[in-house]
Amino acid sequence: MNKIYLISLGCSRNLVDSEVLQGLLKKEGYVISDAPENADIGIVNTCGFINDAKDESLQVILQMVELKKTGKLKKIIVTGCLSQRYPDQLMEEITEIDAMFGSSDFVKIPASIKAILSGEKVRDVAGTPGYLNDHTSKRISMTPGHYAYLKIQEGCSNMCCYCVIPHLRGPLRSRHIDSLVLETEMLIAEHDIKELIVVAQDTTAFGTDRSGKSELPELLKELSPRMKDRWIRILYTHPAHFSDKMIDIIADTDNICNYIDIPIQHTDDDILKNMNRKMTNREIFTLTAGLRKRIPDAVLRTSVIVGFPGETDTQFENLLKDLENIGFDRLGAFIYSQEEGTPAAKMKGQIPEDVKRERFDRVMRLQQRISSENNLKLINRTLKVLVDAREDGRYLGRSYMDAPEVDGLIYVDADSLDIGEFADVKITGTMEYDLIGEAV
Repeated sequence: MNKIYLISLGCSRNLVDSEVLQGLLKKEGYVISDAPENADIGIVNTCGFINDAKDESLQVILQMVELKKTGKLKKIIVTGCLSQRYPDQLMEEITEIDAMFGSSDFVKIPASIKAILSGEKVRDVAGTPGYLNDHTSKRISMTPGHYAYLKIQEGCSNMCCYCVIPHLRGPLRSRHIDSLVLETEMLIAEHDIKELIVVAQDTTAFGTDRSGKSELPELLKELSPRMKDRWIRILYTHPAHFSDKMIDIIADTDNICNYIDIPIQHTDDDILKNMNRKMTNREIFTLTAGLRKRIPDAVLRTSVIVGFPGETDTQFENLLKDLENIGFDRLGAFIYSQEEGTPAAKMKGQIPEDVKRERFDRVMRLQQRISSENNLKLINRTLKVLVDAREDGRYLGRSYMDAPEVDGLIYVDADSLDIGEFADVKITGTMEYDLIGEAV
């Protein structure tokens, strides 16, 4: 039986697709390889969100091409967001690609492999993505066994003017609560997960496509008793859709992490309007203050875009002041990427790359200082930590304040801890973004 190597690029939502695909491949009897040079077929699940992501996807595809030229791979299959966006160009310019599948067409790969191996060139890219997985999709985990992502919906209908996701993933399509509960129960039974991470393009939009209102609070009420003394972490909540009901359920539910991920993207009213973010400066300040008042130990995470078309020096300086005043605990900054097909790409006042880079650096320096100051406040505190791994004689873990991959780590000194279990850790030292502690 042919061996298949699958690499997943981009976000956690894409990772869930890759896990579903691995499950489908295994169901058909294919063997999953952990290295491309040991495989017959290489599959790249690409990201095509911004320029940096597109470049990374192309580099990985070209690495596969080199392996194929040396005979270490027989066939190359490309799927995901980049193939959804540029199917014809990719197949024309990289002739070594044997098959191309769109972002919602990856489920057809297992049934197409025999044709691909026989020499047939396959192109299967739906004009409008429409696939939505459910609990019957047997996922093969690509995360450490003690945490898993739960993708509650697909696509997005927000139409932020800089974003290509609606084109790459299609309109918002929410899963059913019963299906999500069943999948959670299976993840607990099969992997004994300690952390369930709820993801979507906009988790607060869950259910709005069928009922006109967010059904996320109802979903969380169903998930919480199943997770018991484990963690539930919610990512990608749109600040304009964050309700008092959402604040209450986080505040009142012990096993929902007091970790609020609200990407604001900017704080200037004109830029927010041009972005189509449906949020104002005053509303951002009201929401963040309300969250901290209702949930005193809340950790607020956000993301911002610098160099959006027309962003003046004054608007950027005001963004810096607002970020300092709000003092987000976690922050990711992105340099505006002029993406073809989006309204923002045609806007006047495109910012030079060197100005965008300088603004990005200033935001990150500010956040580095805020993070360092916040970390110092944690000295001598004891935190509940989920132990992720052991490296170089130290254990690596996270508290409720940190999501995997995107936030900091706690380096823990201890004689013996169980990977994938919780431990109490006293914080003894700090770094810019990470912490040092000892098990107690």
